Amino acid sequence: HVQLVESGEGSVKTGGTLKLSCTSSAYFYTYNCLAWFRNVPGKAREGVGVVFIGDGSTTYGDSVKGRATISQGAGGNTLQLEMNSVKPEDSGMYYCAMISRTSNADCRERFRRIDFSYWGKGTQVTVS
Repeated sequence: HVQLVESGEGSVKTGGTLKLSCTSSAYFYTYNCLAWFRNVPGKAREGVGVVFIGDGSTTYGDSVKGRATISQGAGGNTLQLEMNSVKPEDSGMYYCAMISRTSNADCRERFRRIDFSYWGKGTQVTVS
């Protein structure tokens, strides 16, 4: 089974940039679907962004559109998240998740349903 580990600075100043990385035990390939989710206090778990490796297409959650960017890092087994103009309400637990084999359409639908096969343990982010 795939193991995912999130990393990055836990404290970010309001208005600054959040940068997180997810390292996978398996190298990414065409049919992979990878995403960032978050748990913000007082809100249900929500999708931050998702990428289908096959064509590199991305979709972002409504709360972060225009501020967040997800991309593949060097080495072929890392996923990056960069979020600009962070606010205190962006504080929470951020998770990396993966679906090993799927289609572009299914990747996006499962992102909407928050239905992924593998999950990291999460990393706490505090914006102040």
